[in-house]
Amino acid sequence: MQNDSINDDTSIDAIRIPTPGTVERVSIPAPKSKEGEALIRVRSAGICGSDIGAFRGTNGLVSYPRVIGHEIAGEIVSIGTNAKGLRAGDRVIVDPYLYCGSCYPCSIGRTNCCTSLKVLGVHVDGGMCEYFSHPADMLVKIPESMSWTQAALAEPLTISLHGIHRGALKAGEFCAIIGAGPIGLAAGMVAQAYGAHAILIDLVQERLDFAREIGIEHTVNSSVENPVERVAKITGANMAQLVMECSGSNAAIRSTLDLVSFAGRITFTGWPKQETSLPTDFITRKEIDIRGARTSAGEFEEAIALIDSGKVDMMRLLTKTVSLRDAPATIADISAHPENYMKVVVSMD
Repeated sequence: MQNDSINDDTSIDAIRIPTPGTVERVSIPAPKSKEGEALIRVRSAGICGSDIGAFRGTNGLVSYPRVIGHEIAGEIVSIGTNAKGLRAGDRVIVDPYLYCGSCYPCSIGRTNCCTSLKVLGVHVDGGMCEYFSHPADMLVKIPESMSWTQAALAEPLTISLHGIHRGALKAGEFCAIIGAGPIGLAAGMVAQAYGAHAILIDLVQERLDFAREIGIEHTVNSSVENPVERVAKITGANMAQLVMECSGSNAAIRSTLDLVSFAGRITFTGWPKQETSLPTDFITRKEIDIRGARTSAGEFEEAIALIDSGKVDMMRLLTKTVSLRDAPATIADISAHPENYMKVVVSMD
């Protein structure tokens, strides 16, 4: 579909996973906006690890068939009355975390912890399609200076920001980050934008080399060197005031207790497949603050400002852009060869 006219007979193209192991470009009915929603012409959509998990069938939260995509940016086609003052023609990013607004976490502003949280492309159909309808109060306006590709990279940045915020990182502190994937790399850039010292830890040297290329201050290859000894040397034996775990590895989760300073903080952003046993006596002796960090809540405005100002250059993480037509083959290739990819954005232009 190439124009902005939508009626009852209009169909749009979308990327859908009918069953694990299969992904296809399909024609679906155009969305109909409900009260309080806006119709958006999607301009860009990032491919996330959760989309790959849906394709592989390893994400137990996904039901099928499912239109994927939650890293969405586009232009408002139509919108009713809204508290944000948005109007048709505005360029926006979609906040993809649908919350109830009435449970206890929602009542204290922790909407990412909603007891009935629904994520686009996971619990409900996502926005990797030509047009998408979404609650108007969950759209965030972006400046004209931001490209559509940059806009699609804002959502993963909010995940990194949330982990940094949960850990209350301050300028001058050391922030050890485990996992040099997109979230860990973005967290390193955020930490340094905050005036802190990033230490990125991973098993894969190529990813650490890439981290140094984008300006990460310290890198540690935990497959060939002792990360505790290296972090002790880097920090003058104080260890890291904040440790942010982004890999979801059980061994990495356990190692956070060794890497963190006395009176330090740990945030768990990665999602482990199995339970991790932790020595609580060690936690008490160091008096460690341990916090979960799930998705994001209210971080889109800061993410947009960091990208637009150039303080965090998310484009450094971009592997390539692809068309909607090429998205299914790209998703299958990312699943088969994840080492070849960092971030991929689907462009609708």
